[in-house]
Formats: sequence, C-alpha cells, structure tokens
Amino acid sequence: MKILFQGDSITDADRSRQDDTRLGVGYPRLVEAALGLEEPNKYTFLNRGISGNRIVDLYARIKADIINLKPDVMSILIGVNDVWHEIGENPNGVDADKFFKIYSMLIEEVKEALPNIKIIILEPFILQGCSTVEHWDYFSKEVPMRAEMAKKIADKFDLPFVPLQKGFDDLSKKAPCEYWLGDGVHPTAKGHEFIKNQWLKAFKNI
Repeated sequence: MKILFQGDSITDADRSRQDDTRLGVGYPRLVEAALGLEEPNKYTFLNRGISGNRIVDLYARIKADIINLKPDVMSILIGVNDVWHEIGENPNGVDADKFFKIYSMLIEEVKEALPNIKIIILEPFILQGCSTVEHWDYFSKEVPMRAEMAKKIADKFDLPFVPLQKGFDDLSKKAPCEYWLGDGVHPTAKGHEFIKNQWLKAFKNI
C-alpha cells in the first residue's frame, strides 16, 4: 500500500528531495514508524509536501506529485500559507472562496484519475506565536475560514476529516503555545506527535 503525504512546510518538515525514504522530521516520519512497526513491509511512504505551498501551488503539482505517483492513500494538510502569503509588500494569498474552488478541482481530478484512492483531509491550524502575534487578528480570523473550507471539501466528497485546531487549543492550556507550535505555525516534535495520532485515527477508519 502506497501512502502519500501532501501539503506545505508542516508536511515537508525538511524531507529529502533525492531520497524518498527520508521523510523529514515531522508527522509523516512518525506515521511511517508507527505503521511500519505494526505491519512490517506492508506500506510504502512518500512525502511530497513543499514549504511555502498554497492550494494553488499544490494544484499546479497535481500530475507530477500526485497522479503519476499512483498512491493508494493520500492525506492533504494545506491552508495556512493561503493566509500567511497575503501579509507583506506583495500580497499573494488565496481567499477562502478560491481556496475551496481550487481544492474542489484538485480532489475531482485526482478521483477521476485514481478512482480507488483514499483521501484524508487535515484541518489547517494556528496558535499565537512569534510568527503570528503581530497579525493575530488577521490570522485568527482567516485561518479558521480555510479550516471551514477544508471541512466543506471533506463533506462534499465524503472524505475523512482530521480536526486539529481544537486539539492544539486544548494542548496550549497544558503547556505554552510554543511547546506545540514553535512559531505559532510549525509544530515541534510534540506537535507532530499529536498530528500523527490524529492522522492514524482517520487512517484506521478507512
């Protein structure tokens, strides 16, 4: 069974571009460890997350980095850069409606090309940290809108949805936000472990 992880820097997590067995230091690596221990030699894992990606960037890679790879299972975690990239001198974010439209096109085309694929949708998330605090009013409004659209995608295509924001909110009551998301966006090892656990719950239900 071939499992593909797709998304932005949270998924990328310093993965290798030359060696597919080096999945980075994030939740894809932790999923590989858990499933590989549980059922040796049953799975092949691929990580094609790319730091900085928005939904439009992922859609642009649909052939090379999804369809051509022919995964049996794919998970997608995308959305925070669609908000983040709107901040700065040259805004280049993706608004919520367009996010939903492009995400829908992506899923439709993947399912048409790979009718037996199983797809898991992960919720984008945010906490107040050094990369988000200056524009917190904006982040705290816009990221939940992308999360809502991701849930709408899961509902539209009857796909499993992995909620993450509430979990991180709850965890931040046990330890400071930076314990889980170092800068308010990128998970620490503990944050990635949380994502891995939620990912596995969804995977085992499909």
